[in-house]
Amino acid sequence: MTQTIEELIARWNSGDGKPYKGLLFDRSAYDANPDSPACMCAQGQVLHYVAGWDVERLALIKQSEADKAVAEQLGISLGHAILLRQVNDKVDGAPAIVLTHPEKVLGEHAQLLLAFFRYLDSMDGVAWQKYFAARAAAWDAAGAAAWAAAGDAAWDAAGAAAWAAAWAANEIQGHKILADKGKPLFFLGLFGFKTIEALLAVAA
Repeated sequence: MTQTIEELIARWNSGDGKPYKGLLFDRSAYDANPDSPACMCAQGQVLHYVAGWDVERLALIKQSEADKAVAEQLGISLGHAILLRQVNDKVDGAPAIVLTHPEKVLGEHAQLLLAFFRYLDSMDGVAWQKYFAARAAAWDAAGAAAWAAAGDAAWDAAGAAAWAAAWAANEIQGHKILADKGKPLFFLGLFGFKTIEALLAVAA
């Protein structure tokens, strides 16, 4: 019998079903106690108890596919689903607060970060082409050496996009410091956000 996400969150908050660390599903822990949810991480519990997946499906799925499935099941962004996995139960109140009070994990700019994650999910082929065009222009302007020094020498499309998104998220966290120093939003700019106000418009 499946549960609602609200019921699972209540279970987490009660201290029951403490998520397993490190794995979506641990077969040996399940075999030792099949009735315990502790053989699954937070994502695994969402897929098993809320989505109704059986343990065989959990055991076989790739992590990247699980991230997408959790995002779809909960109606959250892929970035938010990955955050649920990464935090799991590492901080007080987690994993529940990752969903109910993300600001306790992400800080005061949580809603901006979540808006950016949602924007990334919404990007279609045309939007990604614009991103890579902006990135190529920045490459030409700054020079390959500057990008390589920043850790982006591989020029792998998927990896580079994830890398730039991570740096853009860092810029969101530190945008007030950048503004005080008169520095532009470089990585966010590659995604079309030249100002925080532009991202605020998306978040609204």
